[in-house]
Amino acid sequence: MNDSARNPSQNMSCDIAIVGGGLAGGLIALALHQQRPGLKLALIEGGKTLGGNHRWSWFESDLDAAGKALMAPITQTVWDKGYDVGFPKYTRTLATGYRSMSSADFHAALADTLPDGALILGRRASTVEASGAVFDDGTRIAANTVIDCRSFKSSQHLRGGWQVFVGHHMRLGHEHGLERPVIMDATVDQVAPHGNGGAYRFVYVLPLAKDEVFVEDTYYADEPALDRAALDARIKTYSRDHGWDDSALIGQESGVLPVLTGGNFHAYQAEVRIPGVVVAGARAGFVHPLTSYTIPIAVGNALAIADKAELPAARLAEIMESRARRHWRSTGFYRLLGRFLFFAADPERRVNVFQRFYGLRKGLIERFYAARSTGFDRVRVLWGNPPVSIPRAILAMFKRGKPLKGPATNAADPTPMQTETTA
Repeated sequence: MNDSARNPSQNMSCDIAIVGGGLAGGLIALALHQQRPGLKLALIEGGKTLGGNHRWSWFESDLDAAGKALMAPITQTVWDKGYDVGFPKYTRTLATGYRSMSSADFHAALADTLPDGALILGRRASTVEASGAVFDDGTRIAANTVIDCRSFKSSQHLRGGWQVFVGHHMRLGHEHGLERPVIMDATVDQVAPHGNGGAYRFVYVLPLAKDEVFVEDTYYADEPALDRAALDARIKTYSRDHGWDDSALIGQESGVLPVLTGGNFHAYQAEVRIPGVVVAGARAGFVHPLTSYTIPIAVGNALAIADKAELPAARLAEIMESRARRHWRSTGFYRLLGRFLFFAADPERRVNVFQRFYGLRKGLIERFYAARSTGFDRVRVLWGNPPVSIPRAILAMFKRGKPLKGPATNAADPTPMQTETTA
């Protein structure tokens, strides 16, 4: 990658310009390069590296052969002995394989794979339009097709709650002894940090090496406030309880994610629409409403865009808008479950919703996370002994939640909203 890619000094042109170098934008660029190597691409990212500061994870069953081929150039941590979950009433090991990648590996793979000049880093596009993008300094890049993959846009048209997290990547002075990831340890205290209302809390643990572990404290909460000091302290307590108190912190991340429970999606699309511009990623609504999982959705969209890249930009924009509407309709079940979680369950009993869910069949759980639940799956999740009262569940069906206007920040930790999470 040459220096002009980082700091272009004159107007440029390309076939396809992708604005936003997060997961969605990076995978689209990778898919386009793999399938259509003759195209001149520009992947524009305001940060100095692609992917920000994230760790993305997914189940081995989430991706088909084409999806795995797309992800193959990126270094991944692989666990083939399944994963563990823990709740007040039981612990369970599920046999599904698990995968994870860091944003550093994501950036390295794309920097090595994409052609010289394709990455434009450290430059923010202040204007995005069908014919190209304009940078803050007035420099312009012209493109036949522009794909908008900027971050999720908070909006009064979308409603729900929040998923808040802080993660620590630690190197230990000894081997931790873990064979498998712990996707959800909900045996921890369920009280939310001060000032954040009710919550469902769990800890997420990845054994990245024999002496390295990633520990993330996550909670579903009514409000988007992130109390960094409280979560840092909780992670230290959890680590000490597991014998990891001699650790050295070598990386960390934090975020506030929207958990969608309802809204007017047509109005939201009108709000983010730029005529003739393809909108993708979380900004287009391509997220799992309840879990915030993005890998299988982002991979599917990247392959779909690469398959139709020869179409006129306006037509491709229409196709992706239609695809986003289908995704919204097909994920209504997960928004319903989100309403049960936030509006039907008392905060201290929200753990029961997930405790019951993880007692179901492995295949059902796999399809749930990939947002591919069958009709039978949906009936099975709702059928039987419900974790919330029937009257409150009925009332929750007609609630939509508060407008997702964006997270609050505080002077000590002005953490911006993020839209891609680990689990």
